[in-house]
Amino acid sequence: MKISRRHKRTPFRTIVTRKISDIPKEHWNAVYPNVLEGYDFFRTLDESNIDQFAFYYIIVYEQKKPVGAAPCFLLDYSLDTSINGPLRRISNAICKVMPRIFSIRAFVCGMPIGQGQIGIAHDADKVVKVIMRRMEQMAKKNRASVIAFKDFDQAACAVLDPIQKEGFKKIEGLPTTILNVWFKDFEEYLNTLSGGNRYDLRRKFKKVDGKVKIDFEEVVRLEGEALKDVYKLYLDIVERHDMRFELLPIDFFINISKNMPQNSRYFLWRIDGKLVTFLFCFISKDLFLDYYVGLDYSVAHKYHLYFVKFRDMINWCIKHKIPKYEMGFTGYEPKRRLGFDFVPFYFYVKLRNSMLRPVFDLLCNFLKFENFDPVLKEVKKERRHAK
Repeated sequence: MKISRRHKRTPFRTIVTRKISDIPKEHWNAVYPNVLEGYDFFRTLDESNIDQFAFYYIIVYEQKKPVGAAPCFLLDYSLDTSINGPLRRISNAICKVMPRIFSIRAFVCGMPIGQGQIGIAHDADKVVKVIMRRMEQMAKKNRASVIAFKDFDQAACAVLDPIQKEGFKKIEGLPTTILNVWFKDFEEYLNTLSGGNRYDLRRKFKKVDGKVKIDFEEVVRLEGEALKDVYKLYLDIVERHDMRFELLPIDFFINISKNMPQNSRYFLWRIDGKLVTFLFCFISKDLFLDYYVGLDYSVAHKYHLYFVKFRDMINWCIKHKIPKYEMGFTGYEPKRRLGFDFVPFYFYVKLRNSMLRPVFDLLCNFLKFENFDPVLKEVKKERRHAK
């Protein structure tokens, strides 16, 4: 269902729809950034029956010309999933007495999976304000107490920073991790690491190479038992993750191959015919986006499968001349040792209740991710010293 609305005293008209297929692909692509997670990716999300989120798509027209595009979703989120250690036990105890105290419904611009993007092809301040007003209307309609722009990089801040005047608070979220692949082979990559990290990796590979045969396969589409085996490892990773967010149904892994065959890949590692590691990724000529990894933990540590996977993917990027490897969020300690750069992302959040907004802003300061991850705290400290 599409909802169209003209904005008073402006030349703009917005359409909000629950299915991106209601928007002509050429209209969306005319304004949305040329990124891997674009129109066909959103079509995959719509077709995959993801019941955790309700997706919305906002497109802005000036007369008949598209000038803005924003993917959004409705989220019911428990803040206590962001808390670890002793504080997690305290929050669990509070939740038993007051079950909804940490629960928030939010109307969010961005994606539950990956980096937020927004399409602007006109006066940025005016178009962003139109999108923001439309989000406020949808938040009110869906009884969402929070409006947010999620996981936008530094380049997007120039467009989004002005909305702080509208009551939004800007906070730093989880960073993504990126490695520039400029070296000619894996040995040259190893020489970029510290002596200790280089020695540790070589020691790990020495324990594996020649001791066990690990078969490696690249496929575009998964079917039958291979699909079931991959999904089983995926579910295991989701279950083990401290910060659970999205849970993708098996249909996503089927549909993504159908909708994005040129840009999606599966890499499979087997020992004695048994799947022990998989990687689902997106690829372009400029980027290798490491999206989901699954490990069989009964053998993962014994054979250092995380690092075997990483070595094979670096070699794959070198072979295909892909200059940037992005490994995404969380699991920061090994990525730091592997030499990845930490690239900050930002949230812009606003509580619709202006009376409670000061308290909410204080809570946002307390719940910064760096407060609960020592690696992020150290990275933030190093960044401050480098300035």
